[in-house]
Amino acid sequence: MDGSVARPRPFLALALRLVTAGTLATMAMLVKLAGERGANLAELVFWRQAITLICVTVLIAAMGKLATLRTQRFGAHARRALYGISGMFFVYGAVMLLPLAEATAISFTAPFFAVMLSVMLFGEKVGIYRWGAVVLGFAGVLVLTGPAFGLDDSSPINLFGAAVGLVAAFLVALISFQIQDLNKTEAPWSIVWWFVLLTTPVMALALPFVGQAHDGETWAVIIAMALCGAIAQILLTTSLRFGSAGVILLMDYTSLLWATWYGWSVFDRAPTAGLWIGAPLIILAGLLIAWRERQLAVERARSAAAVEPNSS
Repeated sequence: MDGSVARPRPFLALALRLVTAGTLATMAMLVKLAGERGANLAELVFWRQAITLICVTVLIAAMGKLATLRTQRFGAHARRALYGISGMFFVYGAVMLLPLAEATAISFTAPFFAVMLSVMLFGEKVGIYRWGAVVLGFAGVLVLTGPAFGLDDSSPINLFGAAVGLVAAFLVALISFQIQDLNKTEAPWSIVWWFVLLTTPVMALALPFVGQAHDGETWAVIIAMALCGAIAQILLTTSLRFGSAGVILLMDYTSLLWATWYGWSVFDRAPTAGLWIGAPLIILAGLLIAWRERQLAVERARSAAAVEPNSS
């Protein structure tokens, strides 16, 4: 059994990630909407964490799972919290700086960073298929952000926003490996709870400097955003318990459908030529990575099955 996953159940992991993709796309739409209504980025991150902390604590207590919060790995939770809160700033920042569909397409580079991290952190050997996918995917990003294929001259693509989106994707890949490691010993509820517990007080320190009064509609958007974030956080953590990060990230591609629809229906933003050309390249590269990961998993399983009888 692969030590990176606690209890492999790939179809359940894929289903959970599919629902997660839709929930995260809705949250991103609400983040952008709240930003356009005057909410500060740090303020949104605080309410996202604070409301998630309340919801998760109440649910854990109601289910009688308080014992699952005990941990012997506080340091690992603290590192996950540090990277996680940094990732939230970059993810939310990209959504605020870019059109929803473009921000979502750039987030699809997370599997490419996962490939590179598997080499840097675990010394994994990566062959021509996965390296080729990485090159193809980043070519898609260049097409998406390039002046020849990007937005029209009256509204050029925000290259700083694109850079923020790439950093966000890198952090998402890194955090996925951190959560997989925590899932070896920790329950999903515990991972989520420690994350929001450690980050909410930190964000509260910034609230006096960024918090402001809002009308009722804006508060409704902020609360809905936070609730979507809480649900997505639990679903995402659980999906990583049952499946490999490099494979289940495949389901995230469905969020582009949601983002494109939200961009058109909520923000009156039609898809651009760069999106139609660049996004398929990024998605194709991700599919190639998923296919190769599946092949390697089958090969490892066959090798293990061949060795086991000989060792008995």
